[in-house]
Amino acid sequence: MKGISINIFFLPFSIFMLLLFPASCSFDYGSQEGSDKSLPDIIMEDVDYVRVRSADLQARFQAERAERYEERRIMQLWNFSFEQYGNQGDDVNAYGRAGSALVEIDSGDISLGDGVRIEVESEDIILETKQLEWKDEARTLSGGDEDEVIVNQSDGTSFTGIGFSADARRRKWEFTSGASGTYIHEDDKASDDGESEAAGETEGL
Repeated sequence: MKGISINIFFLPFSIFMLLLFPASCSFDYGSQEGSDKSLPDIIMEDVDYVRVRSADLQARFQAERAERYEERRIMQLWNFSFEQYGNQGDDVNAYGRAGSALVEIDSGDISLGDGVRIEVESEDIILETKQLEWKDEARTLSGGDEDEVIVNQSDGTSFTGIGFSADARRRKWEFTSGASGTYIHEDDKASDDGESEAAGETEGL
């Protein structure tokens, strides 16, 4: 099966970097010989973090539980959600939630799991899947090799497929296989009867 690629997608991936900010405050418990590396150095519960810049609300995230492992340089979160604000903090531009997340502190790479939903109002797009992986240096987002990803827009555009990936720099998302759905395109020139939309059905592209 062929894939599908569309250049209409861009996520505010920088929002995920906010997950690292609470970890900027760390506690030094000393280097005890034989210490258990499987135990977290910091545990936070009912986390509610807000970022403000020039008195404007930038973003907010909440998590039921967060654990930071200093030597392993990771942070794990459970049942968390985030909001990114626009219009000087008056409007929510993006929203997302996931059942769990694993943050690589040094690289900024993040693995989201246990059900993921991301809504980006400025791009008019909703993304739902089981898990996603963000590579910060490459600025790419990808789904699991076997996982189905659903992409919806308010105009009726809707795609489902396997092998999802998105490139934030190129503003592009694609499926490598098993893609099907409906793409609604608004023509630059309206027809004589005032209708300006054309719908196309795709199956097994």
